[in-house]
Amino acid sequence: MWAGWGHDTAEAGVGMSRITAVHGALPPHRHTQREITDMVARTCLPPGAGRRVLDRLHENAQVRNRHTVLPLESYRALDGFGAANDVFIGAAVRLGAEAVRGALRTACLRPTDVDLLMFTSVTGVAAPSVDARLVGRLGLRPDVKRLPVFGLGCVAGAAGVARLHDYLLGHPDQVAVLLSVELCSLTFQRGDITPANMVATALFGDGASAAVVVGGRRAAAGGPEVVATRSRMYPGTEHVMGWDIGDSGFRVVLDPAVPDVVRRYLAEDVTEFLSEHGLKPKDIAHWVCHPGGPKVLRAVTDALALPQSALDVTRRSLADVGNLSSSSVLHVLRDTLAERRPEPGTPGLLMAMGPGFCCELVLLRW
Repeated sequence: MWAGWGHDTAEAGVGMSRITAVHGALPPHRHTQREITDMVARTCLPPGAGRRVLDRLHENAQVRNRHTVLPLESYRALDGFGAANDVFIGAAVRLGAEAVRGALRTACLRPTDVDLLMFTSVTGVAAPSVDARLVGRLGLRPDVKRLPVFGLGCVAGAAGVARLHDYLLGHPDQVAVLLSVELCSLTFQRGDITPANMVATALFGDGASAAVVVGGRRAAAGGPEVVATRSRMYPGTEHVMGWDIGDSGFRVVLDPAVPDVVRRYLAEDVTEFLSEHGLKPKDIAHWVCHPGGPKVLRAVTDALALPQSALDVTRRSLADVGNLSSSSVLHVLRDTLAERRPEPGTPGLLMAMGPGFCCELVLLRW
């Protein structure tokens, strides 16, 4: 049914890039949602304050378990942004190395095969950047190209795949790796009982992921093809998501209007994008969607008139590890590849949204 769609978008004589491997890495400390709720109550609520609202928010997040980079009892001792960021750098290097090694192993490639390493995070900063610190540790070539990216937030997993695809269209013999490390627990604000911080403590977890994407001339490579991409910024929505950065670090900005923005814009963008390739939303066999949270996922299914089962893999990821910001959509892609075993030639859509407010769409063919 779909055998011929999308081929006209490939450059003459050059096949499309392929996502040949995705590997996720999680820090060692795994907790139930109740354990994290109790930690947040100890560190965020004033003495003697009731916790009914906190408990309700955490119960409604549809998250069962999460991983954290530190033991829960250690978060109370973090003294300011500098201390949290030092933890970020060390842990990001360790988790990042694990994720990249796993992805290269799955792709049957060596570190010296990598031509471009893109690193993204929105939960810590480093100079030299984390990707630079990984070159020697992983055994990458000294002439590897590096591209550290900060600020894209949750959308960066999809946007990173799209930008690697752009690069590989011009370098079809090469190998590119996208690495995402997000340690969201280090951004939770102690003593902050604002709704945005309470929602963040209910949803976000820590994790990393790496994707290996290869150019179209590596004909032996397997994995889904990247057919086309689409970026979209929504006017007047800069205020709905992001950080306020101060002495205490990253203080989350999370407006309740986010699901409304999704309902307003997403359907038109997706429908128009797919129609350019002879497809409709009902033709998409696999939806690889970032798990923003229950309300956002409900807005996505409503806007696109999807059956509830369309986002089952996304919902399971949210329940099992929480929202990992930019790493999440790559975890969902990995799980889709492992669980669904898509039929060759079928279309999929990888998508995420993030600060800006913006959306990134990546059309895939298995």
